[in-house]
Amino acid sequence: MYGTIFTMKVKSGHKDQLIEVFNSREEPPAGGVAWFLMNPDTQSELIAVVVFENKEAKDASGNDPNQHKMFQEIMEHLESEPTWVDGEYVSYWTEEHTSF
Repeated sequence: MYGTIFTMKVKSGHKDQLIEVFNSREEPPAGGVAWFLMNPDTQSELIAVVVFENKEAKDASGNDPNQHKMFQEIMEHLESEPTWVDGEYVSYWTEEHTSF
C-alpha cells in the first residue's frame, strides 16, 4: 500500500468547515483504501492520512478532476499549501489484520 500524510494549517475559524469538506466526499478516489483526518491535541492544524492500493493509484488521484475540485475546496480553508509526505506503508495493525 502507498499513500500520503499531509499537515494543513487551518485559517482561524475554518476548522469545522474544512472537516465538512472531508466529510462531504461521496466516494473514495479510484484505488483509495482509507483516509483519516486527525485534530491534534496540541496544534491549530489538521493532519490527514490517505491510503491507496499502490503508488500508481495515488499518482492517478492527482490527475482526477474530482480530486482537484476537492483540493480547491480544501485550500479555501487553509493559510498555505499543505506539507506532504508520500511513501509506502510497510507495516500496519487493525483489529482484523496485521502487517502486509
